[in-house]
Amino acid sequence: MKKRKAVFAGSWYPKAASDCEAEIQEFISDAPVPSPQGASLIGGIVPHAGWYFSGRIACNVIKRLAEGPAPDVVCIYGMHLHAGSSNHIMAEGAWETPFGDLLVDAEIAGRLTQRFSFRVETTERFTEDNTIELQLPFIKYFFKDSRIVPMGLPPTTHSLEIAKYVAGLATETGLKIKVLGSTDLTHYGANYGFSPKGSGPKAHEWVRKENDQAVITAMLNLDPLAVLKEADQKHNACCPAAAAAAIASAKALGATTAEQIAYATSYEKSPGSSFVGYVGVVF
Repeated sequence: MKKRKAVFAGSWYPKAASDCEAEIQEFISDAPVPSPQGASLIGGIVPHAGWYFSGRIACNVIKRLAEGPAPDVVCIYGMHLHAGSSNHIMAEGAWETPFGDLLVDAEIAGRLTQRFSFRVETTERFTEDNTIELQLPFIKYFFKDSRIVPMGLPPTTHSLEIAKYVAGLATETGLKIKVLGSTDLTHYGANYGFSPKGSGPKAHEWVRKENDQAVITAMLNLDPLAVLKEADQKHNACCPAAAAAAIASAKALGATTAEQIAYATSYEKSPGSSFVGYVGVVF
């Protein structure tokens, strides 16, 4: 079977399986919160910076999802898109990870492409984008036999219809589906052309306590429309449709509550005038 190359392995995260596993074990030994007893989680929201900056958060979200029954399919929403972008999907083949290849679920992907318009990516022709790939070693490690459906959705309400349809496919096909949305939060500073509060510790505090918190609150309220609105007005999520779609799918799959398990910024790892926020949420 043809496979899509892991283009960020060896730079944004380790290339060798042994090195990936060592980092994962370090991440989970420093878990942000105790795992709940008997919880069966439906999905989550993860950040997608290099593992050095946000891998601990993403890893522990996915580990929490693995504490319930293993899914047949993990639908992953991501990609840096704008409102005029096409929907993107990888509809068949496999995606390389250090722990082995992750197969695309061709049945779910096929039903989606029959129902909605997508730009179909292949193992040879695809957009190099970190948002989904950074999660795949975690998914392969914790869900060894699960398949994936990787999608990029633009920040529009139509994306929420696609996300709800994904949930319906779980019923139609009888497959167990979990969902994951990949987004970072505020990109602050001259590097990103966004610095309404100047620079220094006060700017960092504003991002942490106000700007990022506004979109996190929308996520915890399971309000996908509010997530899209927050990002549009306050620039506090780089892939808001990914988070909003994960929420819409999860609600349609039965989620009623959300929990923040961790928050951080790149400033804590590398203090500077430009930095990015990260959150981990499960539902």
